[in-house]
Amino acid sequence: MMLGLSLQALTLIHVIISLIAIAAGLVVMFGLLGSKPMPALTATFLLFTILTSATGFLFPFKELLPSHVIGIISLVLLAIACFSLYSMKLKGVWRPVYIVTAMISLYFNVFVLVIQSFLKVPALAALAPAVPPAPPSGPVFAVVQGIVLVFFVVLTIGAWRRYKPMAFA
Repeated sequence: MMLGLSLQALTLIHVIISLIAIAAGLVVMFGLLGSKPMPALTATFLLFTILTSATGFLFPFKELLPSHVIGIISLVLLAIACFSLYSMKLKGVWRPVYIVTAMISLYFNVFVLVIQSFLKVPALAALAPAVPPAPPSGPVFAVVQGIVLVFFVVLTIGAWRRYKPMAFA
């Protein structure tokens, strides 16, 4: 039990938080491409992405895992994104810093979603079997993760070029 929750309940809460973060983040990403700030949705994305990384540390573990490293990096990037957005108001270099840090954090969430999907969805697991504790592997898994990476690189570059907020916050 963690925080009075069973492992199953904690997992469900963590997954719901993660899906909210990803959904909000994708809308924010496309908003950046259209130069639409969306302050409330951006705050939702940042908050739920922080919660996703933080709740990942509530699961029992005996050693530092790759998921913890991703969580730590994500929290650092999110701190920089929040500072860029809320303290520096995206002025000067802080606009691209915000875009890159926020989108890398979103990418990490989607990266983990793909891994978990291949682990938990039987049809996907059959395409890319995993031998615990290793994540899924194989050409199908690699292609999917490659497509996700290219998608995020292209859209992050697009957001960097196109997002010119008049004022935010």
